[in-house]
Amino acid sequence: MNLNDLLEGKGIDPRHVLVLRHRPHEPELNKVIAWLAADKPVIFNAFQQTQSLKLERAMHQLEGNGYVASFIGQEPGKATFVGLYSIAASRLLTYDQFWEVEEYKELKKHGMEGWKSKETDPSSVLWFDLILTDFYPQWKGKLIVNWPPPERVWWRRAHLNDRIEFHAILEDSALDPPIKEWDQLSLTWDQLNILPKRLQFMLNEWRGIYYIFDTSDDKGYVGSAYGDTNLLGRWLDYADRGDGGNKLLRHREPRSFRFSILQLVSKTTPAADVIHLEGSWKVRLHTKAPHGLNAN
Repeated sequence: MNLNDLLEGKGIDPRHVLVLRHRPHEPELNKVIAWLAADKPVIFNAFQQTQSLKLERAMHQLEGNGYVASFIGQEPGKATFVGLYSIAASRLLTYDQFWEVEEYKELKKHGMEGWKSKETDPSSVLWFDLILTDFYPQWKGKLIVNWPPPERVWWRRAHLNDRIEFHAILEDSALDPPIKEWDQLSLTWDQLNILPKRLQFMLNEWRGIYYIFDTSDDKGYVGSAYGDTNLLGRWLDYADRGDGGNKLLRHREPRSFRFSILQLVSKTTPAADVIHLEGSWKVRLHTKAPHGLNAN
């Protein structure tokens, strides 16, 4: 079975469908695009609501009676289904209007370059009103299709591509993939606001010692988490306030911070024991001022 079989089974003419396989060229955005599709669908949709000139023209031709079949490229030669969106309408955006859109401001935080220059780029772009349909919603993140070569051709006209065949239907969503081992995590400050649900659950269960590395001057901070929501609660506090209430982190740019875990402990470990471990890490990593960012 292929994608066109699926479309025709729902009475949708493949000639009215454009198939997109998103794989952002910006490294940081590419890391989180699946997270956005899974848990921040409005932001993900914003990513595909403006396009390069050639695809913009193709979408404009289908406005009012066409669709975008949206996929994400998570591995070579494969594409993960996100949803089928109707192309309802469009409107022009100027450079200034583009960057006034809250979702584009958010995407910029995650590395999206977007509209680089109003001096050298076109004077306006089309923004498309893409509306998610009820086309196999149960297969979001679970339907994996083969993506015919060449890999660099990231969008296709459905009726010209019968080789977009089913590869697998997964039990669990590939948009919320298995989390790295705790000692391999390294998160930016902006990523704290879009943590996948699976990672949120794990951080909520973990007490431990964490490390913040400021890439602006290579200084570090050691902290501990042992409250009701453990590491998750502590890191969400940083996501909210930037400095987490720590004196030497104030007035620093939190987008320079990288968050990782130094040590996990049992969630029943007494707070006094966790604080003792925290002190030990401060000594070993030399994070007390003036060498680091711990005030004590």
